[in-house]
Amino acid sequence: MTDSHSHVAHQFDDLAQQQDASNLGMWAFLATEVLFFGGMFAAYAVYRTLYYDAFVAGSQHMDVLLGAINTAVLLLSSLTVALGVHEVKRGNNAGLTRYLLLTITLGLTFLVIKGFEYSHKYADGLIPGVHFTLDGPEHVGLYFILYFVMTGFHALHMIVGVGIMTAMVIMTRRGRFSPEYHNPIEVSGLYWHFVDIVWIFLYPLFYLIRVHP
Repeated sequence: MTDSHSHVAHQFDDLAQQQDASNLGMWAFLATEVLFFGGMFAAYAVYRTLYYDAFVAGSQHMDVLLGAINTAVLLLSSLTVALGVHEVKRGNNAGLTRYLLLTITLGLTFLVIKGFEYSHKYADGLIPGVHFTLDGPEHVGLYFILYFVMTGFHALHMIVGVGIMTAMVIMTRRGRFSPEYHNPIEVSGLYWHFVDIVWIFLYPLFYLIRVHP
């Protein structure tokens, strides 16, 4: 079994203190992420209010089914992360590895589907710029600018999350975790849940603007 004392850094009195500091650090980091995405959501709210017709027109070109599938994929990935934390607390590192690999697979599935969506938008001339060919209300291009910026940053966070989970798999296979010491798994799970929650807001805001109020 992993010796929990070997994981206590010199600046901490014990493992519990180190875990508390680690959790606080992750929550502080996530607070900065909320501010980061919050600015973009605020811009979305302002421009959607000012140019509602353009946002409705833009949303007609979203693939609601693919967006819904990706939503289900991320919700399932949050479940596998939670199950992984449960398994490591039971001392079942094989189960932890299995759920981490499932989480990585679901994250990659999300990115592949998002890649298909982006390629379809490119083929349809919906990427703002020289080749933007959509005829519609004025400022409809602003909708697509926000769509690609916000979902693009979300996808970048998902890529980082996949990298983190891959590192957790490697550490698990090296016997780094035990029921006494598994804090890296928990804080990695917090990051993953945050990325999932951001998508829960992005999906209805961009995909489900269908009917005038």
